[in-house]
Amino acid sequence: MALARRLLGDPHGPADDHSGGLITAPKRYELMAGAAFLGRRRAAYDRLVGLAGVVTGDRVLDIGCGTGYLTRRAAAAAGAVVGVDPSPNMIAYARRASPPSCAFHVAEGRRVPEEDESFDVAVSSLAVHHIEPGQRAETFAEVFRLLRPGGRLLIADFRPPRGAIGSRFVGVMAGHAMRHNPVEQYAPAIAAAGFTIIDEGDLKPFLHYVRARR
Repeated sequence: MALARRLLGDPHGPADDHSGGLITAPKRYELMAGAAFLGRRRAAYDRLVGLAGVVTGDRVLDIGCGTGYLTRRAAAAAGAVVGVDPSPNMIAYARRASPPSCAFHVAEGRRVPEEDESFDVAVSSLAVHHIEPGQRAETFAEVFRLLRPGGRLLIADFRPPRGAIGSRFVGVMAGHAMRHNPVEQYAPAIAAAGFTIIDEGDLKPFLHYVRARR
């Protein structure tokens, strides 16, 4: 079991589904995330909000919101944001840390308790690799249902190192899901859900993003 799973994950959860599993230790996650971004986490996430095209008055959905960090950064730009995550511990932390403009559901991304076409923008950061591979298509289809026509989608996730040493290090620290994260498959899967791909690219230090429109 990778170090990150020992520190952050549910020790009783599945270990062989090639996903990152459920995170249950929000305070540890915040410490590790802050360290991983080398003090530039806020700048990176504000860049994601900008890439998503979030503006005042938008209703935003944050899929796999975790502790709500991206939720709060999006709320600073938009106003009303809804975060969803299957981990009760992460959602409890997000609710304590977030302003009233942020609402949260304990829910999987493929089953969000919100009305059809009720969001202008959907965002997700470092979350898709935590979803079981067989459920990712359902999640993208659910986001399509929730966005209004013309709504924008931004998915950002971990881009594995290309070198052998870096890849091995990520495997030991974070496990299979991050070492072999197939970010090159995200855009085709998003398009298969009905979206039009706008573009994709890398964002330092280790993110890959896909932008799309409903």
